[in-house]
Amino acid sequence: MAPPSNRRPGYSRKAQFGLFATYVLAIGGALFAALLLVVSIVDPKGFNALRTAGAEITAPVARFFNSIRRSVGDLAENTSAYLDAASKNAALTKEVESSRQKLNDAAALKVENERLRSLLGLIEESGGEGVVARLISTSASSTRRTATLSEGSNKGIEAGQPIRGPEGLIGRTISVGPTTASVLLVTDADNVVPVMRAEDGLPAFASGLANGTVAIRPINLGVNPFKKGDVIVTSGNGGLYPPNIPFGLVLDKSDDGAIARPFADPARTPYVLTMPTYQPEVVAAQEGGEDGDAEQAE
Repeated sequence: MAPPSNRRPGYSRKAQFGLFATYVLAIGGALFAALLLVVSIVDPKGFNALRTAGAEITAPVARFFNSIRRSVGDLAENTSAYLDAASKNAALTKEVESSRQKLNDAAALKVENERLRSLLGLIEESGGEGVVARLISTSASSTRRTATLSEGSNKGIEAGQPIRGPEGLIGRTISVGPTTASVLLVTDADNVVPVMRAEDGLPAFASGLANGTVAIRPINLGVNPFKKGDVIVTSGNGGLYPPNIPFGLVLDKSDDGAIARPFADPARTPYVLTMPTYQPEVVAAQEGGEDGDAEQAE
């Protein structure tokens, strides 16, 4: 059986009142729209006044929703800008770190080049004699102060040869292998080096204290002549070490001499030069022979 065409909401008063209110609102809205249309045609100025009044009434609501829209837009824009700034900051930080690493590498290369140039100058001063080698290890924490060279008898290195770096004397070789050599540092207690004060040639001898410093003791005991800041060089007395090699700087006076710090630090000296053993008697004889030959030539 087909349902009747005039369907009713039933006997519920609430449903009936709801349907009635809907009809009333629809008819009222249509009449209000028609009224506005008539007013806009008959009295345009009055319609403009009504429109202005409506705009004023709805302005607070429009401002509220516009504020919400702008706040949401600003939040999205600020979030995007923050994420973009964070990304750029990370990229800049990475670039700064890379530049800093390049600067450090350039500084290290500059220092190494200066040391190599200094060694080349030392080789020229020694007439091309000596072998350039690398210090591959040092015993900084041991009671014995030794180091190891990267070259040995394969390069002609012999036991007893002085070893120096660009800054000054480092020690002497004590044993030589085929490709390595052991060096007794000047800071070792068993290494005694004849030295003198550069200012006036005051003779003394130095021995290591096994703590990175050396003790300087004058040959003539008596009044302590040393003072802080004195420059100490090798004297060449007794052979082995050539004279006038920079040795150390006096830090303070002691009861029987002074405490000095060697100029050369093996831990910061990657390259060194082995020197021929100094023999003053032979050098003096050679100089005397050269002078005699010169006189005979005249």
